[in-house]
Amino acid sequence: MDQPKWLAEAWRELGQREGAGAADNARILKLYRDAGHTGAVHDEVPWCAAFAGACLERAGLLSTRSLIARSYTGWGEADSGRRLGAIAVLSRGGDPSLGHVGFLVGESGDAIYLLGGNQGDSVSVAAFEKSRLVALRWPSASEPSRQPTPQEHAAPSAAFERALAHVLEMEGGYTDDPHDPGGPTNKGILLRELADWSGVTLDAVNTETMKAKLRTIAPETVREIYLTRYWRPAGCAEMPAGLALMHFDAAVNHGVGTAARILQEAVGVEADGEIGPLTRSAIAQSPVGKTLAAYAEIRRRRYRALPHFWRFGRGWLARVDTALRLAMELAGGTPEKHQIDQTNQQTNGDNDMAKDSSKQVQPKWWGESMTIWGVIVTALSTVLPALAPAIGVDLPADMVHQAGEQVINAVQAAGGLLGTLMSIYGRFRASQPLERREMSFKV
Repeated sequence: MDQPKWLAEAWRELGQREGAGAADNARILKLYRDAGHTGAVHDEVPWCAAFAGACLERAGLLSTRSLIARSYTGWGEADSGRRLGAIAVLSRGGDPSLGHVGFLVGESGDAIYLLGGNQGDSVSVAAFEKSRLVALRWPSASEPSRQPTPQEHAAPSAAFERALAHVLEMEGGYTDDPHDPGGPTNKGILLRELADWSGVTLDAVNTETMKAKLRTIAPETVREIYLTRYWRPAGCAEMPAGLALMHFDAAVNHGVGTAARILQEAVGVEADGEIGPLTRSAIAQSPVGKTLAAYAEIRRRRYRALPHFWRFGRGWLARVDTALRLAMELAGGTPEKHQIDQTNQQTNGDNDMAKDSSKQVQPKWWGESMTIWGVIVTALSTVLPALAPAIGVDLPADMVHQAGEQVINAVQAAGGLLGTLMSIYGRFRASQPLERREMSFKV
């Protein structure tokens, strides 16, 4: 039986499986690139739509170029004949934004069989309940063939050059820190990324050779990787210069998909990792300074949650601060100015209340202060008896004898306690400042 070209492309990938542990399958990463997502560096990201898109593009058809499975519900035209190779879109759980996509290769009873990607972490044929079927699609007669996107034709802008200079300064030279999960890196380019770019599958034999190439990577190669795998896939060219710099820096450091979700969270839309019309509308409506400040804070929060923050945290946070400062300068402001603008309304309100309150508080004479009288009583009770002989005041012996030392001590203690309590109470209830008043004594 004849099969469509895209299905033949799909069968060629049968058996491809995600890499074990931290390893990545270069064949699966190539699916992302062929589907128009050159920024993917790991194969554990859901990739059923990348698989479908890559097979369609390889067959000369324009896919949705989306990593969302349900993007295919409106692709092409409806297929009512359940033809071999029809694009089947399935539901996944109760969330209408989630789904699965694959190519129809058979059915029986209540099940349909799909050849698809990310089915058991591999390209496989698997059975699914027919009740999950959302749509069956087929290329329409007028379906456009694959053409380079406008971004692929567009020349790099001055905004890209500024953002690239910032990233290169932040990334530095060659490192091979055993604590860095990314592994060997030079100018921000990972070893596995260079290997994939070169069409090489890393193994025990070629790893050292690729490390040597990474150490001497040409500036032109670095620039091209950043342009085609980060700047363009992240959609930076369509953003204001300041936001483009921050978003590009995040795409390099967090990954294109994660950067998209951070940006979506910053502008208050659903974080699905796809920068579409809704996200761009939200970007346009949000003040750039506000978006940048929120973007930076989300990045800081993500960094602090990473297990390697103890080692790299200071550098990560400094990187965000630098990116924010440069981005704000491009946007015509500063982080400090934005923070002031954000709090002006609340601060001004507080200041107005303080001013009104200060107008109502009038100073009082010190003689009306319970705190001061408490101190005076304490002094008279405890200090004066000891100083009396020194200043010529003598208590007759018969008075001392009649009162007794214990009574005098008790009176002194009571006076001291009373004065102390008056001082404490007066201090806590004080609400007015003291003022000076002239006094005269007549003897």
